[in-house]
Amino acid sequence: MAENRRRSFLALAGFAGVLMLAATGVSWADAVPSGWTCVGTCGSLGANGVVTLSPTGNSSYQYVSTSNAPSGVGALPTGGLGSETNGSTLATTVFSAAAGTPLNFYFNYVTSDGAGFADYAWAELFTSGGSPFALLFTARTETSGSIVPGMGLPSPTATLTPSSVPIIPGGPNWSALDGSSGDCYLGVGNGCGYTGWVLSNYTIPTTGNYYLEVGVVNWSDENFDSGLALDGVTVGGVPITPTGPTPEPSSIILLGSAVTGLLAAARRRRFAH
Repeated sequence: MAENRRRSFLALAGFAGVLMLAATGVSWADAVPSGWTCVGTCGSLGANGVVTLSPTGNSSYQYVSTSNAPSGVGALPTGGLGSETNGSTLATTVFSAAAGTPLNFYFNYVTSDGAGFADYAWAELFTSGGSPFALLFTARTETSGSIVPGMGLPSPTATLTPSSVPIIPGGPNWSALDGSSGDCYLGVGNGCGYTGWVLSNYTIPTTGNYYLEVGVVNWSDENFDSGLALDGVTVGGVPITPTGPTPEPSSIILLGSAVTGLLAAARRRRFAH
């Protein structure tokens, strides 16, 4: 009898943790890196659907998505098109760089939308005071040909590898797209898919303090979401992306409190018998 009670108690503890994780959306790989600034829908994931781990060998990557993102966010700061609707941005911490320092990172643009509603993503280097300094890449939904740089958007200054980036077609399965994961507007061949990991390399020409910001935005409507995965941001070969994101402290507190409460209730029932 005592062993049965012990097993019930441990099962309740595990169930409590699962319930709280489901209720709060907490995941051990969902936290935005400490010090980075997210506006909208951002997070971190491991290999997920069509988005594999990047060539860096890191165990996770960061992302921005238009899914459940706020209106008026995500448009390209320099050379926006108009008709942007909702989106998200993610900015790194400020870093110092001497003239001639390389800034490298990998990106992977993923979209469930078609070229008639040409969503896009971008990366831009800013001065620490918030002034745009260099546009590093754009990617925009098209039915065929290279989607980097993005149609109708300003030309980026970074070197991209590969330099020509056609969409890998299909309804992309990727949890960052939420309800749009696996969808493809008007079917395969109309622009939905993903780029795979692309390397962006830029040499900072002027000594100063900077931060990198990426964004993704819906264009003309808010349906069929798009997203951007980002990984391996290095300045002079030194990573500014942490190797392992951790849960938000408040989430840990909520989880601990909930489990503690449920375990206490179990103890009371146990001793009542």
